[in-house]
Amino acid sequence: MTTPSSTRQTIVQLLSNMSDGKEIRAYLQRFSEVDRSRFAVIKIGGAILNEQLDETASALAFLHTVGLTPIVLHGGGPQLDLALKERGVETKKQDGLRVTDAATLDVARDVFIGENIKLVEAVRKQGVEAEGVVAGAIEAEYLDRDKFGLVGEPTKIRQGLIDSVVRSGAMPILTCLGVAPGGQLVNVNGDSATRALVEALQPMKIVFLTGVGGLLDKNGAVMHSINFASDYERLMNAKWVEGGMRLKLQEIKRLLEASPLSTSVSITTPDGLIRELFTHGGSGTLVRMGEAINEFKSKDGLDKAKTTALVENAFARELKSDWWDGLDIHRIVMSDSYRAGAILTKLDDFIYLDKFAVVEDARGEGLSRTIWRTFVKDDPVFCWRSRTANGFNAFYHDSADGSVKSGPWTVFWKGESDWARIERMVKRVAALPPSFVGDEE
Repeated sequence: MTTPSSTRQTIVQLLSNMSDGKEIRAYLQRFSEVDRSRFAVIKIGGAILNEQLDETASALAFLHTVGLTPIVLHGGGPQLDLALKERGVETKKQDGLRVTDAATLDVARDVFIGENIKLVEAVRKQGVEAEGVVAGAIEAEYLDRDKFGLVGEPTKIRQGLIDSVVRSGAMPILTCLGVAPGGQLVNVNGDSATRALVEALQPMKIVFLTGVGGLLDKNGAVMHSINFASDYERLMNAKWVEGGMRLKLQEIKRLLEASPLSTSVSITTPDGLIRELFTHGGSGTLVRMGEAINEFKSKDGLDKAKTTALVENAFARELKSDWWDGLDIHRIVMSDSYRAGAILTKLDDFIYLDKFAVVEDARGEGLSRTIWRTFVKDDPVFCWRSRTANGFNAFYHDSADGSVKSGPWTVFWKGESDWARIERMVKRVAALPPSFVGDEE
């Protein structure tokens, strides 16, 4: 288990490896462009509060310290199960929801208030002001009183209450207790409460903190990114996607359909939260509605003007007039909007990543990860180069199997283990003429 000190060390190491802070500054600028209450909704499961409370508080405090205020919602399922058992209160679940009578609600109220106080105090210990919002922020109607008892379906978020806490300089931390007509407290499902917050606040980021730290593929490995535009039907038709995984994907899709296209859902661990939010590589699973990803085997069908504009926008440089004509295309992976793309060419007997480009306003959406994952899957062996000042270098170092500095360049490779080939490849790539006007050989 990680500790608060190890989380802080991770943050310090992360910041020190970000190309003089360029990577984090790019994300901070993007996140800071939205209203403070629209940065992120972060849902914290009850198990996390039991097992990783201090790590969670440390990560939340860091966000607040850099000027970002997440709207935090927490559950308390495992704690409630234990408390109900200790008090001898029998409950049952129906359709995945806890049937809640008056006795169950009394226990739930005590548990949620206790967990809220615990998280608020843990954040305050990190030197950041936090305020618990136990009830009042979520208005609800009875979902089906005969069937579920005192279980509510959110109907309205009192955004003024949340905004007031944010304006005071504190981080709002909400429970899953709603208020029904007449002032009756009701038990609200955590995913339903999260969806209501998302629909009301329209945040840029939606984050689920879990112990697993992501959605797992059929081999039990964390999937780094999911682009629903290209992946949803494939996943829902996969035999290994069943039960909780299927429900989670459907719920995330509902969340994203109610949000701006730029919104994404991140599923990660508390100690991976900062890397997930502030680096190109991330840590966990990033899910977005996204856009179609198109693949080309030649320049045919590719829009030259849009491709050139993408590269020049991403690098903030003017391409040489002969760049396009000199490309010997192996494969091009391009987002439908031409906001992100990868151009792989043939270089002797190597595959060379000539350009990996993502426009500034697309960073933080997960497009870069989607593009990278798409071409690496089919072309696992390739090489590329980058100038020392490139803000993507931290991501490149994490993704490459090796690198060598040569003059103004760092030459990277992935999937190659033959040192004779690597040596030949490095010399060839480092000697390539520059693509942009004004670059020296």
